[in-house]
Amino acid sequence: CILVNAMVMKFPIGIQSFESLRSEGFVYVDKTALVKKLVSEGKCYFLSRPRRFGKSLLMSTIEAYFKGKKHLFEGLAMAELETEWKEHPVLHLDLNAKPYTKLQDLYDLLDDQLTYYERQYDSIATDKSPEGRFRQLIRSAKQKTGRGAVVLVDEYDKPILQAIGNEPLQDEFRNALKAFYGVLKSADADLRFTLLTGVTKFGKVSVFSDLNNLEDISMNHCYSNVCGISEDELHKYFDTEIGELAKCNNQTKDEAYKELGRRYDGYHFCENSHGMYNPFSVLLTLKNSNYGNYWFATGTPTYLVELLKKNDFKLDEFSNLEVSQDELDSIHQADINPIPVLFQSGYLTIKDYQERFKLYVLDFPNEEVREGF
Repeated sequence: CILVNAMVMKFPIGIQSFESLRSEGFVYVDKTALVKKLVSEGKCYFLSRPRRFGKSLLMSTIEAYFKGKKHLFEGLAMAELETEWKEHPVLHLDLNAKPYTKLQDLYDLLDDQLTYYERQYDSIATDKSPEGRFRQLIRSAKQKTGRGAVVLVDEYDKPILQAIGNEPLQDEFRNALKAFYGVLKSADADLRFTLLTGVTKFGKVSVFSDLNNLEDISMNHCYSNVCGISEDELHKYFDTEIGELAKCNNQTKDEAYKELGRRYDGYHFCENSHGMYNPFSVLLTLKNSNYGNYWFATGTPTYLVELLKKNDFKLDEFSNLEVSQDELDSIHQADINPIPVLFQSGYLTIKDYQERFKLYVLDFPNEEVREGF
């Protein structure tokens, strides 16, 4: 289908940099009111969301905010909400940057990223362990700038997930990361804000056992739409493009909206919340003017395949599952149940909540995921 449109929308497929997105004219679904709420009402957070759901873009948006890049927020909600624009030192660590086949791979990545910031903030640690260098770096960043440091950790769980099926290596990663992330509690006085994101949540016996000041907003109703696209946002930002999608597929606009909902909507990250659309699949559908299983086609993560093989689950067992809050919340060290991983990875979602028994009913979120499985 070839459409002639004087104002062709630039879809941010794979764009994870807020600065690039804003400066190069890509469409941005404005989440900055929620960013303002997040940075104003708390200090230390954790957020779990499926892959390609906008976590990295959220982190980049927060980084731009704390670096005081006011010009990037012109026309967005943040421009009306923020008046001070104080610049803070930002330490943005990304653990998604490489494969992990041995513990040294993790140490090499941490060394590379810590070295970059140590040069920037003149940080010299006497304790040369990753956690010792991290603690001194946070202290040095505050001393040099006079403002509390901001720590953003993207894909905090990548090493542990890649080691599923190799329990000794997984234990090594878990112990190393537990010590590293534990710094965020002892360094609290030198921190302005902390956010860790990832696909999965690990229980109290795991990497966060010492980090009990971390507020998990993964199932917080106030932030259920901090990533993804809501129904209202779909209409607000993409109505014209959905009209064009309908024409290319011999549909009315209402039919196109219904098909988008059936295929890509339905993610619920807490009980009684509005459904969220998968942004990756929606944007590619609109860009290509063609419906497809775009998110699922990017590949099922190896860790999930290994868990499913290990447990020999049947696909018909994934519908209308009843689980408790504790089951959804974490993957314990010796746990082999794939259900919480499927939920946190976006392959299952909340369809109902039984208040009397405090049970969540899980099912596939939409047709894309059901067909893919």
